[in-house]
Formats: sequence, C-alpha cells, structure tokens
Amino acid sequence: MLSRRAASTRRRSAADAPPGWAPNQSQWRGSNVTSRAVTPSLGLPRAGFSVLLGVVAVKVSLHEIETTWANSRDPIMLADARGIFFMSSVSAWRYQSKHALSHEDLEVVRADKQYGSRSDFATVPWSVERAPGQPGYRVRVTLDGRTRSFVAMDESVPELGWTLTVMADDAPVTEVRILTWVLGALAAGLALLGGLFWRLRERRFREQRDARRELEVQVRERTSELQEAHAFRKAMEDSLLVGMRARDLQGRIVYVNPALCEITGYSADELLGCLPPYPYWRPDDLERHWQDSDASLSGRAALTGFESRILHKDGHEVHTMVYTAPLIDAKGQQNGWMSSVVDISEQKRGVARQRLHDKQLQHSSRLASLGEMASALAHELNQPLMALSNFASAAQAFAQQGNQTLLVDSLDEIKTQARRSGEIVRRIRGLAQQQTRGMETCSLNDIIDNILLLLQAEIRMHGARVVKRQQPDLAQVSGDRVLLGQVILNLVMNSLQAMQDTAAEARVVEIETLQVDEAVVVRVADRGPGISNEVAEHIFEPFFTTKPDGLGLGMNICRTIIESHRGRLSFENRADGGAVFIIQLACTT
Repeated sequence: MLSRRAASTRRRSAADAPPGWAPNQSQWRGSNVTSRAVTPSLGLPRAGFSVLLGVVAVKVSLHEIETTWANSRDPIMLADARGIFFMSSVSAWRYQSKHALSHEDLEVVRADKQYGSRSDFATVPWSVERAPGQPGYRVRVTLDGRTRSFVAMDESVPELGWTLTVMADDAPVTEVRILTWVLGALAAGLALLGGLFWRLRERRFREQRDARRELEVQVRERTSELQEAHAFRKAMEDSLLVGMRARDLQGRIVYVNPALCEITGYSADELLGCLPPYPYWRPDDLERHWQDSDASLSGRAALTGFESRILHKDGHEVHTMVYTAPLIDAKGQQNGWMSSVVDISEQKRGVARQRLHDKQLQHSSRLASLGEMASALAHELNQPLMALSNFASAAQAFAQQGNQTLLVDSLDEIKTQARRSGEIVRRIRGLAQQQTRGMETCSLNDIIDNILLLLQAEIRMHGARVVKRQQPDLAQVSGDRVLLGQVILNLVMNSLQAMQDTAAEARVVEIETLQVDEAVVVRVADRGPGISNEVAEHIFEPFFTTKPDGLGLGMNICRTIIESHRGRLSFENRADGGAVFIIQLACTT
C-alpha cells in the first residue's frame, strides 16, 4: 500500500512493484491506513513502459454513501473481488466474507494489508436458499434479535471487480403472495360455494318436497293412530267397572265415564258442568259430603281413599270408595283432580252377612260351651235350689214353733241361695244371648273373675284348680264383654280338657294378666302334653279338632274375636310341659 510519496517518478523494476500489482494489471486497489478510517484507494500504473515508473494514487471517500446506506430499511453491501464486504449498511457484516476465503486469498490480503492490520474475515451468518434457474436467492438471518427473511440480488461491477448485493425484506413479498393465494383461494371458494349453494338449493327443494310428502304421510298415520288410541281409550273407559270423575280446580265436573253414570244413575249430560253439591249427594249427609269434597280439592284426601254413601237417582243408597289424585296436563301443570269411584255396596253387604255369620257362629260356640258344661251347671244350680227347699221347710217349722230368731235366719239363707241361683242363671244367660252389648271400656280382670265363677263346677268336676296372678292396676281395654269372656271361657275349657291324663295334683290352670307398654296381656297356661307340630300348623283353621265330638270352630272363633278387637292371639309350649295361650289387646287411651 502506498502513501502520497508513492507518486514519485523514480524507476523501479517489476520486483519492486508495490503489493497488489501485477504486470498485466491496469489498476491496483487498496485501502488507506494513514487515518483511523479505512478508505478505499485506487492505483493506476503508468502505461507504455516495461518497467514500473510510478503509481498515481487516488483516494476516494465513500463515507457519505455508506451513511446513506445505513438509513436504508433493507441491507445493502459492497464486496471486493474476493467476496469481502468492505461497505455495508449493517455494520456487523463489514469486513466479513460472503464465503469462506481460501488460504491463498487470505495470505494475499494479509501480505498486501489491503484492510490494514485485519487478518481474520469471518463468514457472514447467513442461511442461503437458492432456487434453480433464478437469479436471486433467499437469505435468512437474525437481526436485532429477530429472525428475518430477505430476497437478495447480486450485481457485478466489472470495472472495479466489485459485487453489489442488494436485499429486500421478504415479508411484504410473502404477504403479497399469501394475499394473492388467499384471494385466489377465496375466488375459487366463492365459485365452489356458488356451485355448492346451487346444488344445495336444488337438493333443499327436493328434500322439502320429499319432507312435505313424508309429513303428509306421517300426519295421516298419526291421525289414524290418534283416532285408534282415542277409540281404544274410549272402549277401555266404557268397559271399566270403576267410575272415573275429573274435576277442575273449582270442583266443576269436566269428565265422567259410563261406569260413574251407572253408579249414580245420572247421565253424562246431567253431571258435566256441575259444581258441589252434586245431585247424587245424600241430603241427610251433606256436611260429610262437603268435608270430603273440600279435602279432595285441597289435596288433603287420604291416599288410601275414603268411604262415601251416595244416593242413586232412583233413590236407593250406594256405598262407594273414592280415591283422588292430581290431574296433570301435558305441560306438567295441575289443572284439576281425577277421582276413581268404586261401588262397594255388594262388598258392604257381604261384610254385613259375614259379620252376622260370625255372630251366629260365636253364639253357637257359646251354646256349645254351655252344652259341654250342662251337667256341671245343673249340679251347680241344683245346690242352691236344694238349699232353698231345705231352708223353706225349716222356716215353715220355725214359724209354727214361733221361733222368730231361727225363722229370720232361715229366711236370710233362702234369700242368699236365691241370689246365688239368680247369679248362675244370669251368667248362663249372658253367654247364651245372641245379641251382645257391643264395644265398651272393660276390665279383663273382671271378665276373668266372672268366667271363673261360672266355671267353678266344671273345674271341680275335672279335679283341677286355678291359680290367678292378676296385675291390680291393670289398664282397661275397649271390647265386647261377652265375646272376650267367650275367649277366656274357651281357653280355660281347653286347658281343663288337655289335662285329663295329667296327675290330679298337677292339674293347674294358671291365668296371668299384666301390662306390657301399651298392651294388656293375658296368659292362660296348663300342664298338659302341649301342642304337637302337626296340630300347631292347623290349630286356628276352621273345623280342625282333636276331640272326638268337637266341631273344630272354638279356636278359629277365638282368633276371629281377638283380631276383631285389633289384638293378637298366639300360643307356645312351656319348657316344663303344657301349653300357654297369649292374648294381646291395646290399652284404652
């Protein structure tokens, strides 16, 4: 590299030529290193001589150009013949090589000191993508911490051996390309959508036409189904034996079925639209009808239903059972009440007949029990009658003798024996009577005592004795005295008969009364053989008996009586022999 004094005219040989010059070169290029900035310089040898006579050095300042490039948005670089960028709008790329320098090029640059003391020229950090047949290429590089893509183009400066590289940001190009693709795709999509819309439109018209036809078919089928369902429902409602009555929330009758019309005797036209009081209500029971109707319309009717006596149009009484439930419409809203009305008149008559039959059986059982005790009762009654006769004869004798004291004593004894005979007859009549006094509050201890007085002769005849253990403050029960006495009588008689083969000293009937919680319990126990498993399975069945001359109704009637009192009759065998029958009845509150 030459200074300004290199322009001397002294002759030099080719060997003394400055570095960077060759005989066949017409120019020489270098950089000025006399100042801090590296300034490109041009050297021109004098032509026409075989030897180098001198060099004219021209220093060109490109600082203003490089400053202008620095303000450019896209990179611009200028490289020498070896590919080293000595001018660049990106300062980091200055004095970096476009490609790796060969060893020979690197030695020449270092020897010529073309770029001063710089001896290392790194390759620019580019990622280059070239497409075959394309003059430009794509460059990916990281600038200011952000990866960017550029389209680069190289332009050669042959006079100087330089190469100008200009880059343009690829983003706008890409955006334009993408926008072009998008617009193209949008246009194609619109065309496709137009075609599809036309096809869908035609298809929609066909589907609508087919749907209308199908809907018409479905409507016809549905109408037919509804007609069939309505006919089936009407046939079902007409065939029901249970009366159906629908009322709105105000109690107006809005529907009745033929069964209800038959139960009441009124036609549907006569009932529809009626508000309480309804024409079939009994005039003498209006208050009860109003209570039942108000309870139903307010939702307070019992789920188990309630009994109601109504008056048939022809005047006869009808017993009904009424069940009421909310009437819900298709939207789930309650719009009234639906009632099922069951005619239970025949059932009521059957219950009455059964009750009469039970009373007759119970009466027959009592008479049978009296028949079994007839000999003992006759003996029991004969004693006071004989005493009456004896005391009457004695009284006559004392009257004739004028013995007033003994006469009065005899008359007193006659009165006592008469009362005794009357009490025996009264007890017999109480059991023999067909109509009882009905339900009343009574004491089981008193009932047991009365029955034992009646059975005294029978107990003595069987050679047995009775042991009583009665709770003094026993609660009272609600029951029929005669029927409960019949149960006690039957159980004691069965106990006496069960101990026929038991030793005389062991023939003991134990009767115990006690209160357990809210129940009164009576236990009648004997010391007989007990009850076998075969007998236990059938002991309460009607007409089952173990006695040669028995009817087999006694235990069945006993259980029926206790259950009619809402009680329970059971039995069990004793551990030390014998059986015990247990009666449980609820206490009166």
